[in-house]
Amino acid sequence: MNISGRAAVVTGGASGIGQAVARRIYADGGNIIIFDLNAEAGAAMVEEMGADRCHFAQVNVADEASVQAGVDSGIEKFGAIYAVVNCAGIANAAKTVGRDGAFPLDLWDKVIAVNLTGTFNVLRLCAVRMQHNEPVDEYMGRGVIINTASVAAYEGQMGQAAYSATKGGIVGMTLPIARDLAKIGIRVNTIAPGMINTPLFAGLPQESIDSLSQAVLYPQRLGAPEEIGKLVAAIIDNDYINGESIRMDGGIRMQPR
Repeated sequence: MNISGRAAVVTGGASGIGQAVARRIYADGGNIIIFDLNAEAGAAMVEEMGADRCHFAQVNVADEASVQAGVDSGIEKFGAIYAVVNCAGIANAAKTVGRDGAFPLDLWDKVIAVNLTGTFNVLRLCAVRMQHNEPVDEYMGRGVIINTASVAAYEGQMGQAAYSATKGGIVGMTLPIARDLAKIGIRVNTIAPGMINTPLFAGLPQESIDSLSQAVLYPQRLGAPEEIGKLVAAIIDNDYINGESIRMDGGIRMQPR
C-alpha cells in the first residue's frame, strides 16, 4: 500500500521507536496521527511536521473512551485511517517471588493493561472504522496494522514475567486477528525488536552499552529506532506480508539475565 496522502495512527509516537516510525511515515508522504500521553512532546511533533499533516491526541491506550476520542479526532482531521502502528508500551521488572514477596499484582495488571490490552484496544477501534475505507487496490485492501512485541516474547529474562507475557500475547494474537480482518482487506503484522537504542538506554554508562552490544550476533551494536521505521515502511508497502511476527534483533538470543 502506498501511504502517501493517507493517514496513519502511531501510538507512543512522541518519543523513542514510535517517534522514529512517525517520522518515517511522514517522510514517505503519510499524514500522522500521534496517540501519546505526553502532551508537550506531542505538540513538538506537530510543530516539527506541521499541523496540516500531523495531528496529536492525548490518548491512554488502555482506556476505551480515550482511544475512541483519539480515533474520532484523527478521522475528523484526515477523513480516514489507513495504517496503525502500535508502539506505546511500558516495562517493569519484578521476580515472581522476590525479597519482598510475591510479584505485586497491581504491577502485573498495569503492564498487561498498557502493552497487551492497549494494543488490542487501539487496533480494534481503528479497524472498525478502517473497514469503511475506499479500497486501495483491486484486492480490496483497506489498510494495515503493525504491532510492536519484543524478543522477550520468546526469550524473556528473569524478572520479565509480566512484560514477556504481554509481548508473547501480541505475537500470539497476530495471526488470529489477521484472519479476522482478512475479509475486510486489513493486514496485521507484528515486529519483535531486540535491543533498540531508545531513551531507556540513555542513563547507562558506555561500558554497559558495549557489554549489551556484545550479545548481538551481528552487527554488534544496539539497533536504531530508525531501523524499526524502515521495517514498518517495508511492511506498509508490501501487501504480501500478512499474519507475520518478524524479529528485528541482529540475531540476538537473550540469556536468562
